[in-house]
Amino acid sequence: MTHQYELMVILNPEIDERQVGANLDKFLKVITTDGGTIENIDIWGKRRLAYEIQKKTEGIYAVVNFTATAETTQELDRQLNLSEQIMRTKVLRAEEAIAMVASEKARADERAARKSTARRVEPVETKAAKA
Repeated sequence: MTHQYELMVILNPEIDERQVGANLDKFLKVITTDGGTIENIDIWGKRRLAYEIQKKTEGIYAVVNFTATAETTQELDRQLNLSEQIMRTKVLRAEEAIAMVASEKARADERAARKSTARRVEPVETKAAKA
């Protein structure tokens, strides 16, 4: 049974950004040879990392949307983790990714609502203070 997945990859920043697509294609052949399809490859480019990974403060980000079986996805993740050029990977089923985004948005909306109500609360004057 095939599912839709989203793969986030952070590559070593020392790689030439023009070579990122070619480097990813080597790994993505696992998907196509097992009958999966690659819908979209979005290369974000070099970005600053939130924290150091392998003593590096930058990485080249890429997001790949694909359809494959669970076994194929596990093999892809295994091969990506073996490569020295790949600093981090995260594979999510598309349904899980959508649910995570929705829950984060709900939390952010809730925080914003709490902040706006906290600002609206004004101190109540007492009769003694008026006199």
